[in-house]
Amino acid sequence: MSKHQTTLPAGVARLRRPWLLPLLIALSLLLPLLSLNIGFYGATLQQIYAYLLHGAEAVEPNIPVIVRNIRVPRIAAAFLIGAGLAVAGAAYQGMFKNPLVSPDILGVSQGAGLGACLALLLGWSSFGVQAAAFCFGVVTVFLTYLIGSRAKFGQAVSLVLAGTMLRELCNASITVIKYVADPNDVLPAITYWLMGSLSKVDTSDLLFSLTPMALGMLALFLLRWRLNLLTLGDEEAMAIGVDPRKVRLAAILAATIISAGAVCLGGLIGWVGLMVPHIARGLAGADYRRMLPVAALMGGCFLLVMDDLARSLMALEIPIGVLTALFGAPFFVMLILRRGKA
Repeated sequence: MSKHQTTLPAGVARLRRPWLLPLLIALSLLLPLLSLNIGFYGATLQQIYAYLLHGAEAVEPNIPVIVRNIRVPRIAAAFLIGAGLAVAGAAYQGMFKNPLVSPDILGVSQGAGLGACLALLLGWSSFGVQAAAFCFGVVTVFLTYLIGSRAKFGQAVSLVLAGTMLRELCNASITVIKYVADPNDVLPAITYWLMGSLSKVDTSDLLFSLTPMALGMLALFLLRWRLNLLTLGDEEAMAIGVDPRKVRLAAILAATIISAGAVCLGGLIGWVGLMVPHIARGLAGADYRRMLPVAALMGGCFLLVMDDLARSLMALEIPIGVLTALFGAPFFVMLILRRGKA
């Protein structure tokens, strides 16, 4: 049996919907265009499309600034973060063979949050906050893997235990930083960042996270048939000549880079990496060759809709992390109840 002709888990080809991927591609093109009209600054669809089709000379001077400097980076960031978190979550769920796993299981989100809070406390620039968040997120997962690889339990269990310990350590450190932060200036900035928001995203922020996130997603797409093997178990993978530890390490590295880039760009935005991969798996089947593209597009569309709602539901913008939690918590309860009946 060749390495490309592996036996996949039951349900891999269970639900094949040929219309699903074209539909998601169409939505991925349509939703950003519609999102250009949503925001606090007055700009009609006619003005926006006139600018896109005919240039800045055809509209008022403020329209190019609104579209180019504010809305386009924000829309791109929302789609990129949603797609990245969905792909990372799908990879983690396959590695740990558990649909209740999310991208922050190894502590990347809490580590990135600690880095950002420390940078805000020290008064660093926006770039410094992003860089600190990214580096702390990656270092936290590296420590998790280092500790987990030396434990006597199975690798998957050891990683989860190490990740839980480091997540709690980072959360405690964040609490200390919030306690000593200036309540009139720094503390509100830290609190708002931890809730997740895309309100301050600009082109430079987007470019900072774009490269690592794109590379991480590309790596997972190249590994997608090997991710199928991890769902079979380590013994089955080794029986056909694949080292599951190396595949798991490569997938963890790629998913960590994606998650760290997402957190440093938009703050702590939860539930996307838990909900979307589960829904994508139910629609496209468990084969990662088909499921990962579906999860990426679905995650991008979902977070873009959430950001549109955050900008339009109230006079004040709602932190996007709050909205995703409002959708995610009921979904998690439903998921638990359904698994309990299985």
